[in-house]
Amino acid sequence: MFQTAPGDPDSIAHIIQVALAPAFLLSALATLLNVFSTRLGRVADKVDALSATLPGADGEARATLDRRLAYLRRRSLLLDLAVVLASLGGVMTGAAVLTLFVGALRDASAASVLFACFGFALVCTILAILAFLAEILLAGRGVRLEVERKRDKAG
Repeated sequence: MFQTAPGDPDSIAHIIQVALAPAFLLSALATLLNVFSTRLGRVADKVDALSATLPGADGEARATLDRRLAYLRRRSLLLDLAVVLASLGGVMTGAAVLTLFVGALRDASAASVLFACFGFALVCTILAILAFLAEILLAGRGVRLEVERKRDKAG
């Protein structure tokens, strides 16, 4: 797939471009996931603050707090969706890189150690993104359960 003549700048540049494009996408996805998790933390903080005022609220204030908590619940669901999509994007990018890598090494005879090391790194990256996805979904679920628990306790 990547056959180059020694010193062929165009071929070397192409290999570098192919190798760097997924790295930039993974970096962007990691940044997005960081933003999403920070925002989910802020939502959780707001839920805690509103929930603390819920038990002593009268009828009208309670209705307002319920609406705000419902709004925060919708936000946490949207953040969960964003995390799932970004994580799937990262997983698919890792899978694409792994596929390119396997394709490039298919005809190579002495690349087994390189393949094992790089392939293992890609598999670990994919699994790490999936683990983060599971954790952030649990965190979002926890925010929603906390909203429901506080509502039930105050009502």
